[in-house]
Amino acid sequence: MEYNTIEEALEDLRQGKIILVSDDENRENEGDMICAAQFATQANINFIATHAKGLICTPISEGMAARLGLYPMVAENTDNHETAFTVSIDHISTSTGISAAERAATIQACVDSNSAPKDFRRPGHTFPLIAKKGGVLVRAGHTEATVDLCRLAGLKECGVCCEIMDNDGTMARGPKIFELAQKFNLKYITIKALADYCRVHDKHVVQEAKAKLPSEYGTFDIYGYTDDLTGEHHIAL
Repeated sequence: MEYNTIEEALEDLRQGKIILVSDDENRENEGDMICAAQFATQANINFIATHAKGLICTPISEGMAARLGLYPMVAENTDNHETAFTVSIDHISTSTGISAAERAATIQACVDSNSAPKDFRRPGHTFPLIAKKGGVLVRAGHTEATVDLCRLAGLKECGVCCEIMDNDGTMARGPKIFELAQKFNLKYITIKALADYCRVHDKHVVQEAKAKLPSEYGTFDIYGYTDDLTGEHHIAL
């Protein structure tokens, strides 16, 4: 049994397909079904509800959440992994908001550039999760993985994730998730592999300043950099 590459998973996301993503066995040790919010069709949401069976959530970037007026569900987050739930929502076009079609409509409205806070009722049946800036390099969770994957695929930074339960109601682990991947021909990756990919392909050190530094040995160029993950400052001469 082998995992797929990150590139293979990104290509499937671009094509509107669902992929499988597992976190570390020392963390939640769970697998999620993930797709991009842009492709949260009735068929995809129904497939996820039927075959993943966990809670369908909508990971979203900080910027998009702020634009839609999505604020934390609680003032003090005591979740084991500080999963950043916002108040749940339904789009105003929906009735009860719970059907696959209506959850799909709510999720797709989240990535509609014309959507505004007034377009959603609160509470509802769609559960946005705010991803931390820096993604899986800061927090190795499915929330950040979903948003990172959408970003890397060139899609809007919002997606769908849902924990995978086994048929007996327990959480599905590695071998069972591989079986699911093979049964439905779904790409399967790990958050660790995604983090490794981000370290290579993402740029997190930004040049902020440049100046001349005269000295008794001559004039040097001095550069100031900021690490946007840690906020640390670095100097190069």
